[in-house]
Amino acid sequence: MRKLKITELKRLAPEDFKKTEKLPLVVVLDNVRSLHNVGSVFRTADAFLIEAIYLCGITATPPNVEIHKTALGAENTVEWRYFENTVDAIQNLKEKYYSVFAVEQAEESISIDKFKISDNPCAVVFGNEVKGIDQKVMDQCDACIEIPQFGTKHSLNVSVAAGIVLWEIFKAHPFQQARQYAQ
Repeated sequence: MRKLKITELKRLAPEDFKKTEKLPLVVVLDNVRSLHNVGSVFRTADAFLIEAIYLCGITATPPNVEIHKTALGAENTVEWRYFENTVDAIQNLKEKYYSVFAVEQAEESISIDKFKISDNPCAVVFGNEVKGIDQKVMDQCDACIEIPQFGTKHSLNVSVAAGIVLWEIFKAHPFQQARQYAQ
């Protein structure tokens, strides 16, 4: 096996990325403190053609050197919007008929391996590194997705959780399956 050179990866140019059809999925970051986590979520959103990221509350926004360190330019390709209040972001999404799912440990949560995605637009909310998603935000969500964990810790890093959830939704979404057959 031989590692591919960056020139062999056939990646989209930023201007082509912006024109490419996106997965109808919005990521909502509810008061995420770490700029490195924010940058990492941008980079993952770029990788899976996510429609947009909503940055809420204390979550930092581009342009920012610390976000750029992990985003590596994805903060310039992925659409984003800032909301002072996460509940307002969710109301904005619901007005556009998005289903909104919290990613949290909660009563009646759906394990990610049992979560069924439709081709309707949806959003996933990820919370603060210490406190998780605020209960007022949880109350606005349609359902809750949970990543099973079997060790001694009670949570995953928010950017790791985002990577897992976004990949699971991307690979199961009819959008991805249609793209795969078109290539």
